[in-house]
Amino acid sequence: MDYKTALKQIQQGKFAPVYVCYGAESYLIHSFIEKLTDRLVDPEHKSFAVNKYDLSETPLDTVIEEAETLPFMVPNKLVIATNALFLTGAKESTKVEHKTERLLDYMKSPADFSVIVFTVDADKLDERKKLVKSLKEANCLVPCLTLTAEDLTNWVKQEADKAGFGFAPGVLDQFILYTGTSLQALSSELEKCALFVGQGGVLTADALEQLVTRSIEQNIFILIEHIVQLQLEKAFTMLSELLKRKEEPIKIMALIARQFRIMFQVKDLQQQGYSQQQMASQLGLHPYAVKIASGQCSRFELKKLANILDQLSDLDYQMKSGKIDKVLGLEMFLLKLIT
Repeated sequence: MDYKTALKQIQQGKFAPVYVCYGAESYLIHSFIEKLTDRLVDPEHKSFAVNKYDLSETPLDTVIEEAETLPFMVPNKLVIATNALFLTGAKESTKVEHKTERLLDYMKSPADFSVIVFTVDADKLDERKKLVKSLKEANCLVPCLTLTAEDLTNWVKQEADKAGFGFAPGVLDQFILYTGTSLQALSSELEKCALFVGQGGVLTADALEQLVTRSIEQNIFILIEHIVQLQLEKAFTMLSELLKRKEEPIKIMALIARQFRIMFQVKDLQQQGYSQQQMASQLGLHPYAVKIASGQCSRFELKKLANILDQLSDLDYQMKSGKIDKVLGLEMFLLKLIT
């Protein structure tokens, strides 16, 4: 079942005997377990009702035995088993033996007082395996995959709504650009913004500048956005800020080159008819990063992007060989690019 359906059923008090949460978005996995715990277990019962195991250290047999054992002093129990790599095609480095037929037998007659949650950090499970097929047929699989660009924007808006504040026009996208695509980081920054603007408040661009601490990667995104918009003064101000923070010029140059390389690849794939989601999968990028690159590369021809990458390659050689002052080299590159 999809993530939203699983959560809706939990809120209605409908629990599956087994869940398998998989995917790269660990924040969604943790959030799912928290909501399941809150709905299934009374707060005062957590120490007795919640049992956690690491399957890289503990055999599956132990997890099943725990689920089959009557709960002590509580009506229900939750058994959480992490690192269920035996559900994927990955080779396990651990010597722990997992008898997967035990789980198959358990699913035929699960304990009515237990819920088992397996988690695994993998985008896909191995559907060739009998166990995975059975879990899928039983509607136990809960994918916690990377959100699309649109879903990420909606998620941020919904979380802000829950926190009781809104965004001024254009600030929501700016917030994601400044913070990045990690749901954990976004959640932390949303909490900070909610405290700052207050219940019913609106986050403005000026407030965002004060509140959100940007990483160098986010600053490079913004620097290139200034370049794309031909905002010479803002581009040099951003470069000056990075240098004041003691960021190494060669690192700045390398990150600029990385973003232009992404723009080149996105532009090339666009011309081949790929969707943003397909490009994200092909390039191994977050869909929101592809969305940003797609907007940035729209102002360049493919040939121009290739030329810029050649310039950056040449600048890299000159900077590393000492043939040009590093800061001067960056400034000359920006000046030539914008003018």
